[in-house]
Amino acid sequence: MIVALKGNIEKKEPTRLWLEVGGVTYEIFISIHTSAALGEKEARLLITHLIREEAWSLYGFAEEAEKRVFDTLIKINGVGPKAALAILSTYTPPTFAQIIQAQDVKALQRVPGIGPKSAGRIMVELAGFSLSLQEGSKSSTPPVFEESRLALESLGFKSELIAKALQNIQASTTQEIIKEALKKLQTLR
Repeated sequence: MIVALKGNIEKKEPTRLWLEVGGVTYEIFISIHTSAALGEKEARLLITHLIREEAWSLYGFAEEAEKRVFDTLIKINGVGPKAALAILSTYTPPTFAQIIQAQDVKALQRVPGIGPKSAGRIMVELAGFSLSLQEGSKSSTPPVFEESRLALESLGFKSELIAKALQNIQASTTQEIIKEALKKLQTLR
């Protein structure tokens, strides 16, 4: 799996980049914010490598916060990589986090391709996690709770159930938090 690429820029468009790395040129889809942050000759990008039946695609990000938001968005049913990039081209990660926190559906609908249904689904799925999306993860959420949330998410639990399960947990280690949350999740289903 490709996690980062550093090389020479051969071609740069607002949402697409050709990056030559060791004699191989990669096509990388980027947001307008990442495009603006890149120089003209060289670039280093964090990469999300998506392998789908119809294509293998690379998505590049200048900042870790932007990659984190993208990776979170594409896990939501009905939100694909194009919609996630449209969101990141319209809003920076901190602004997007504020929109989620304020439950501002109208602001989310300003993104090209995001209608009322998609905006509502994104709001529901990301409820309670807007602080973890902010740049540099400068949230009041302790790292053990963030690790626990990610572990529970990887087990297939919905974001809204995880948020409820993690409330009022007294455990202090990731393992204890996950055990306690799993017990709560059994009663929430």
